[in-house]
Amino acid sequence: MSRGPEQLRLTPDERADLVAYIDGELPEGVSRALATKLTQSATGRREVEMLKKTWELLGHLPVPEVSPQFSERTLTAIHRIETTSPTWNGGIKKWTTRIAYLLAYTLMAGVAFGMGYFCTLSIWPDPSAKAARDLTMLEHLDEYLEAGSFDFLADLADSREFSPDSN
Repeated sequence: MSRGPEQLRLTPDERADLVAYIDGELPEGVSRALATKLTQSATGRREVEMLKKTWELLGHLPVPEVSPQFSERTLTAIHRIETTSPTWNGGIKKWTTRIAYLLAYTLMAGVAFGMGYFCTLSIWPDPSAKAARDLTMLEHLDEYLEAGSFDFLADLADSREFSPDSN
């Protein structure tokens, strides 16, 4: 069951623009599109007529009198709101929070790096300290390398020249 052109309904956006259309406040392109839709839609035309009648009835209502202090109180309240919470306060708070987090993360990273460095110093062997302990062996390293293996040293120890009994 398809709807004919007389049954077209206005979208919520078009319905929201009806008051501005009636007052002639819509931009040219939007106003033209809405006028085209209204020429094709009987329900849309009824909505426009009901809005016009509503505005006419509102015009017949008495206009209430406003006290002279009303505008002064309103402006004072607005001024108080502006002075107590400026609009840039949220931006400063956001950036201050970000900087505080950045500093905290930097501090934690520095502490972690320092702990890692000192743990590495205490656990990892120092090659120069080991060389200082083995200095006597390093002084005769060339001679040990010429010997080749321990077999030669064992043969030397068993020989008559180096035996303890030959003295």
